[in-house]
Amino acid sequence: MEIRTAAVVGSGVMGQGIAQVFARSGYPVTIIDVREDILANAIKNIREGRYGLINLVKKGTITEAEMNVIMGRIKTSTEYQSLSNADIVVEAVPEDLNLKRKVFVEIEKHVREDTIMASNTSGITIAEIAQDLKAKGRAVGMHWFNPAGIMKLIEVVRAMMTSEDTLNTVVDLSKKLGKTPVVVADVPGFFTTRFIAGWLLSAIRSYEEGVASKSDIDTMTKLAFGFPMGPFELMNIIGIDTVYHIAEYLREETGDPQFVPPISLKQMVINGYLGDPKVKYGSRGGWFDIQ
Repeated sequence: MEIRTAAVVGSGVMGQGIAQVFARSGYPVTIIDVREDILANAIKNIREGRYGLINLVKKGTITEAEMNVIMGRIKTSTEYQSLSNADIVVEAVPEDLNLKRKVFVEIEKHVREDTIMASNTSGITIAEIAQDLKAKGRAVGMHWFNPAGIMKLIEVVRAMMTSEDTLNTVVDLSKKLGKTPVVVADVPGFFTTRFIAGWLLSAIRSYEEGVASKSDIDTMTKLAFGFPMGPFELMNIIGIDTVYHIAEYLREETGDPQFVPPISLKQMVINGYLGDPKVKYGSRGGWFDIQ
């Protein structure tokens, strides 16, 4: 199947980035969300945000005219009926199984029989997300990484029911988007989320045991391993509550004790320290706002 048009359901940070990549690669893309003001903010961020197109203009990567052409490829809507012409729909709503299941059912009601339905889940199995679909063969995982416009990897998750055509189309599309696709099995956490969750939780435990301070752990991680940021900096961006929920999900699904959430992580979430990106929603900030 050839992909000519795309849609993204969910206009958060990942949804914005995914839509921008599609548009920059020449694909018309529609972003779906529940309110017009949310969508307006998404469009503003795609143009002017931290990873917005305006920064590429300033760097000379693209011209202002090219930016306007890219922005012209992006449409928004609050109606699922707008998905009727999409060849692929990427679901990018919060990491909540029940929400994702409902969204997938709603998407299926409004797309063609051959439309691919991909989830940007970072670790929930595609089998669980797509369990209520009538045509499960078109369901696949398409796990992007933040910031979507910069990070090269797409983890393509092949569920038991994913058809060969669906898988091959998403792999080919990922390459056309300038990404490197790697196919993984449909297990909780896939590879990348299992790996990063174990790393982040280990860093928290080292801090709890007094091995080093949060800032020193971040410094050592960057200097010793060449990582662009340390684990505590990264958790502030991912969302501390997201890290906690991922750990809980992996613990429940795998039974592996390495995924038991450290006590300080649980306490951070209980007390509203959810990470810097969520300050505007009333949180108390992130790891570096407490001793």
